Amino acid sequence: MLITEAPGLIIDWTQMPTYNTIMSIAAGAGLISLVYFAKALMTDREVHLDSWSIAFAVPGVILFTTGLHMTLTWPFAKYFPFDNIIFGETSFGFGVLLLFAAFYLWKRNDKIMASGDAAAYLGKVSRPISLMVVGLGLALIAIAFAGVIFQLFAAPPEEPITGAFAEWPWMEALFMSGMFAVVGVGAVLFPLALREFRLGAPRTTMQWIVGLCWGLAGLGFFLFGALNFFTHIGLIVNTMG
Repeated sequence: MLITEAPGLIIDWTQMPTYNTIMSIAAGAGLISLVYFAKALMTDREVHLDSWSIAFAVPGVILFTTGLHMTLTWPFAKYFPFDNIIFGETSFGFGVLLLFAAFYLWKRNDKIMASGDAAAYLGKVSRPISLMVVGLGLALIAIAFAGVIFQLFAAPPEEPITGAFAEWPWMEALFMSGMFAVVGVGAVLFPLALREFRLGAPRTTMQWIVGLCWGLAGLGFFLFGALNFFTHIGLIVNTMG
């Protein structure tokens, strides 16, 4: 990336491939799908697991491939190395979880439904992997602190819409860090949400909190990713030189 003081920011985009636009949409879709899946398990005896397997596999493939590439190759290494960790490693981890969930639901469909309570069955299956979920949650909370302390995520003035707040970098830092933190809190509380997770059971306080955290943050990532398809294209147009 080549930067000049005048007439404005000039970027050599061949040196900085970026695809966190589709990653954001996939992460948001994955989080929202998890919330609706949990609700379906607790309220519907005839859950169509094949459909949910597809719902998890599609964003899982996107997050796994893009996250793995970003984690191993560090496309932002020369200019924004922290973005490789923030977006790459977290997307890779979430993508792996979604893909294994999709594969398990597809492979064990009949056995899960034959249990008579798919929610309780999957709740027991999910308990061991909850340690990894908590670990990723703590990582997201750490990223949120780093985003605020070091004022990361600020868009340059050449980027449409979000660039209008370039003079106040703390605003986008708070917004993005807040979404990471909320997802992280939900992930840390995930093992507690598995308690009393069964068909027909009233939702516990922890289940409500995790659902709100993942649902709201998922919607935020989903919409922000969609917005970035405009803002990032605008940034490229404004900085090609």
